[in-house]
Amino acid sequence: MGVTQPFTIDPNDPPTFEKVWAALQVLGERLDRSAKEADRRQEEIDRQIEETNQQMKETDRRVGEMTNRFGDMVEYMVVPNLVSKFRALDFTFEQSAKDVVIRDEKHGIFTEIDVFLQNGDKVMVVEIKATPREKDIDEHIERMELLRKYADLRNDSRKYRGAIAGAVFADSVRNYALKHGFYVVVPSGDTFDIIEPEGNYHVKEW
Repeated sequence: MGVTQPFTIDPNDPPTFEKVWAALQVLGERLDRSAKEADRRQEEIDRQIEETNQQMKETDRRVGEMTNRFGDMVEYMVVPNLVSKFRALDFTFEQSAKDVVIRDEKHGIFTEIDVFLQNGDKVMVVEIKATPREKDIDEHIERMELLRKYADLRNDSRKYRGAIAGAVFADSVRNYALKHGFYVVVPSGDTFDIIEPEGNYHVKEW
């Protein structure tokens, strides 16, 4: 785009209507070309933004599918052996259930539980993630608080404990879970181990 020259008046050649009209026509054409070029550039930017958004949505969809499949695999491997693994920690759970849904519309309580282990004295609530994050730990804390409220409403005085199971556990996330009193279920060869909070960390009961 060219640089618009400043409008000047030559005292030896005073402007006439025809000259001014012609100059306005030239200026109008320049402005029209500039506007069209700006529109074209904006359309190109909008197109690139839309393409990027579509690519991000597709990436999110694929990552979500992979995470779900990975989570299913972790659940398939972990669930059958959880009872025996916890037995080694002196827990004897007589009942186990998967994908338990708690819904109490009257008191506004709704949550989902991956694995629910229980006996007459204690309950273990296990959350399973392919790759746990700190936000998953925070959400499990909220889940445990809801379950405690739900249990109290039903005169259930048993102690509730929580565990986080994952296929890939970052050290910081594992420590974050232990810090908040959760058992951590981690892969170990062809099986898995259960890490119990100890030292400065203590098992939390709800």
